[in-house]
Amino acid sequence: MKASRQTRRASSLVGSSPRSSPRSPHTALRPLLAALACAGALLGPTFAHAEATLYVANVGGSSEQLFRQKIIPVFEKAHAVKIVYVAGNSSDTLAKLQAQKGHEQINVAVMDDGPMYQAMQMGLCAKVDEAPVMKDLYPLARLGPTAVGVGMVATGIGYNADAFKKMGLPAPDSWQALADPRIKGKLGMPPITNTYGLHALVMLARMNGGGEKNIDPGFTAMTRQVAPNVLSWPSTPGEMDSLMQSGDVIIAPYGSGRAVALQNTGFPLKFFYPKEGGVALQVAACPVVENAQPALSQQFIQYLLSPEVQVLEAQASGLGPVNKTVKLPPEIAARVPYGPEQVAKLIGVDWTTINQHRQEWTERWNRTVER
Repeated sequence: MKASRQTRRASSLVGSSPRSSPRSPHTALRPLLAALACAGALLGPTFAHAEATLYVANVGGSSEQLFRQKIIPVFEKAHAVKIVYVAGNSSDTLAKLQAQKGHEQINVAVMDDGPMYQAMQMGLCAKVDEAPVMKDLYPLARLGPTAVGVGMVATGIGYNADAFKKMGLPAPDSWQALADPRIKGKLGMPPITNTYGLHALVMLARMNGGGEKNIDPGFTAMTRQVAPNVLSWPSTPGEMDSLMQSGDVIIAPYGSGRAVALQNTGFPLKFFYPKEGGVALQVAACPVVENAQPALSQQFIQYLLSPEVQVLEAQASGLGPVNKTVKLPPEIAARVPYGPEQVAKLIGVDWTTINQHRQEWTERWNRTVER
């Protein structure tokens, strides 16, 4: 009697040839059942103790290397969790969070403060739990109930010290240096789509009687006093570095982290926080709303705020610590925003207002400033 189709299929699953001698259905299924039983015995403990997975979105490059090599392994071991690093710039991460809303895959999002405020306004972030480490943070780091700063850089001004000396110019100390007619044709100005350019616009507005809620004085100063000095409007820090190194540009708004990177090449860049104040640019983290690992998400954010991780970030990424208990070696402390006195002088901008008007300001900038 020929074996049934089902029997032949089962037989083939355990490696028997369809040309082998006919067997009863029970005989044919025995090897399959034995194999499944064996597999169940082997896999059972694995499934019973399967480790959780945490998806963390953050920028790529050197930050990704730091996380993969030194930050993630410690947390994975301590919490029996597998972390999947989702690399992308802050705009990419924000777009992913919007696309995944209602079907969240990312558990923890790490972004620059501007996009993070947008994520908060869109309801993409869950409440950050209180924990002992939260009491150690500078007030500036508490972005709101649903996000927290985990590190900071600051926008100030960088200038070519050798070029200034050669031209007989005094060392600048103010945002007003951008409007000095003696640097005409030697100024680099990031556009408003770059955070450094946006910060410069806000500071010019504040210095002239306005601010985020009244940006007109900033546009007036930028158009009439600063723009005539501008040689180029580079949109990326790399382009600005190149213009500095070629000598075409000798002064520009700069981030503290970018300044350190250029200084490390031996270039004579001097970076300073203007007397009116440097502008804080924070890297922030939030637990994504309704994500599958709420407890682990909170624990990972608290881990990023620990002194151990804060020191690693300062050393490798140039991020100033937001945890005020952190102690940095002098050579690292000199390169990042650090300490109560310096942090207290940093200015936090009103991202809620900025994000409401960002598109309008960008269109106005393109019409009136960068012509």
